[in-house]
Amino acid sequence: MAQKKKKKVSKRKRQKRKVIGLIVLILVLLLLLVMAFGFSKWNKMDRISFGMGELQFNDLSVETEESMEGYTTLALFGLDNRSNGNFQSGNSDTIIVVGINNQTGEIKMASVYRDSYLDIGEGNFNKANAAYNRGGPKQAINMLNRNLDLNITDYVSVDFNAVVDAVDAVGGIELEITEEEAVYINGYIDEVAEVTGKSSSHIGAGLQTVDGVQATSYARIRYTAGNDFRRTERQRTVITKVFEKAKSVDLLTLNRTIDTILPEISTSLSLTEALGLAADLGKYNMGENTGFPYQTKTMDIGSVTYAEVPVDFVESVKQLHQFLFADEDYSPSATVQELDAVLAGYTGN
Repeated sequence: MAQKKKKKVSKRKRQKRKVIGLIVLILVLLLLLVMAFGFSKWNKMDRISFGMGELQFNDLSVETEESMEGYTTLALFGLDNRSNGNFQSGNSDTIIVVGINNQTGEIKMASVYRDSYLDIGEGNFNKANAAYNRGGPKQAINMLNRNLDLNITDYVSVDFNAVVDAVDAVGGIELEITEEEAVYINGYIDEVAEVTGKSSSHIGAGLQTVDGVQATSYARIRYTAGNDFRRTERQRTVITKVFEKAKSVDLLTLNRTIDTILPEISTSLSLTEALGLAADLGKYNMGENTGFPYQTKTMDIGSVTYAEVPVDFVESVKQLHQFLFADEDYSPSATVQELDAVLAGYTGN
């Protein structure tokens, strides 16, 4: 079902010297292939498990629960951390909900905009990316479940080196670069190269194959038309391009890539869960992608500046369930309706 995006973007631009930790979906697939190269590789990742009752879920209708039963839903986080391997905190400046249709293997992605004004825990409203910084992946997952009526139990997080290594591992990806984008990419390349310890070069406009540093710089751009909304589209473009090209990677290259990237990953997936997903690896295919919320109003609320406050929040959540789970009859939980009332108090609708 085609989705219409109505967005009001911030008119002001803020300079931030940060490297965006882009989530690359292929990392999940690489994770699932670990068993092909030995059990010992599994221990190279950072592992965070959740105890009984740590994850929270809304009281969903039977129909909503049934609509999600045929899907595996994961949370993917990219962290704005300069210290590699630190997955316990940090703003998750990339937040992607991934829905995998277990029958068809179709993968859909929905970016949750980092500046979305949501309940990040216990009635405290802030930008969505603050949830991870406050309570790690557990609080970030609970934020998604509470606000979006989801049933996420597992996550994958990466730091910003992962995208560089993943893109380089597949021999680069092809991107169409505009002249405006080229200016911003070249403004980021030197910093990204320095932080990641990689070498690269400046680029021009046009269709070309870019390396990991250049792709990361492309995914950082938020100052063209569309600001952060457009940036998340670029992130999903990079993910899709890597996914498509990785299908032709030979096993030797894959093995080297796994050794490099696994230390840059944190996950809650157990070995058994990973093997369950890997059993159907061959049928996975990339479907449509979108961004959430579908309509926002840029506001300053107390100390939270330039927040993207959802407009008609219930309708946005309905559209998300239609997109991820083809659920045309989704009924919002009491929790989502309560959140809608709070947010409407700011936006007027």
